[in-house]
Amino acid sequence: MRTKLYSFLTIIAFFVGVLPASAGLLRLGIVWTNNEVLLYWPTNALTFSFVLQSSTNLASTNWGFATDAVPATYGSQTAVTVSNTLASRFFRLIMVSTTTADGMAFIPAGSFTIGDTLDGESDAIPTNVYVSAFYMDTNLVSLSQWMGVYSYATNDGYSFVYAGAGKAANNPVQTVDWYDCVKWCNARSQQAGLRPVYYTNAGLTQVYMSGETTNVFANWTANGYRLPTEAEWEKAARGGLSGQRFPWGLTISETQANYDGDTAISYDLGPNGYNALFDAAYPYTSPVGYFAANGYGLYDMAGNVDEWCWDWSEGTPYPTGSPYLGGNDPRGPATGTFRVLRGGYWGYLAIYLRCADRSLGDYPSNGDAYNGFRCVRGL
Repeated sequence: MRTKLYSFLTIIAFFVGVLPASAGLLRLGIVWTNNEVLLYWPTNALTFSFVLQSSTNLASTNWGFATDAVPATYGSQTAVTVSNTLASRFFRLIMVSTTTADGMAFIPAGSFTIGDTLDGESDAIPTNVYVSAFYMDTNLVSLSQWMGVYSYATNDGYSFVYAGAGKAANNPVQTVDWYDCVKWCNARSQQAGLRPVYYTNAGLTQVYMSGETTNVFANWTANGYRLPTEAEWEKAARGGLSGQRFPWGLTISETQANYDGDTAISYDLGPNGYNALFDAAYPYTSPVGYFAANGYGLYDMAGNVDEWCWDWSEGTPYPTGSPYLGGNDPRGPATGTFRVLRGGYWGYLAIYLRCADRSLGDYPSNGDAYNGFRCVRGL
């Protein structure tokens, strides 16, 4: 018996700089197969990857992954089948950005709701934010990646307070402070022939290469590598979803992230304690990219190591964050004492791994064992 299905099938296409203007909107085809529906689209249009989302309400802001999607074949079409167990179900196809040669994923421009009140947050009251398109490292900066740029930098006039550490070459670099991460971003830019973002003067003529100073100025139009703003980080972490605690949904387990499990927390499926796969030797980091990616193709957006962001954050001893600025491309307060950390690390409980959590921050000079980062760059 077939169940009635009303389908809204479209692609939200943010193809700036990715698809030619002539590409236009791709449309999905649909055919019935008993109590399942087959969604298909032209194979020759898919030079990119996509994530299928579904909802029971077309106007809902709470679209989720179509977790029951099963690959299928339909002639020359790319296709998936999904179960149709509801009276009505809507679908949309979101582009998962291609990965660039430098290991970055395209994060499309657009408005999103930053923050949520799922768990009574007082510092993450939802606000509408518009973020311009950008690229983000699909993985945390690994120890091997850090050392490659570090060697170049120290032979080219850069100096760092922390040399960086890591459990293994493919594990994230940690024990790095905010200042060193910013200088490393500049060195990575110069090594790649891109314009550095960070300077020590307002005229943007003196590239930041040494020392630790609060006078760090960003050239937001430069094409080099930099730290994400808090708004960029949260948009990327959500992976195109909204209203979810984590980059993949409402619950968490140690098959999805590296953290300290506690099943007393209602949405933590555990098991309890540190992730047993990685706690044999300190630091308890996991290899970058070990767990599944989110909808934008980004790994470790929850757990493993904390991630430095650009923004200042206020509060003690661990900041609860200044109110969101909202608007277009917010970059946080002009001054402050602490810099934002996002994502949580291997020793934190699930509450600190939520996309909306703003309780993390640190003095920019602290190179603690759980602090790491990833880079972004503009188009």
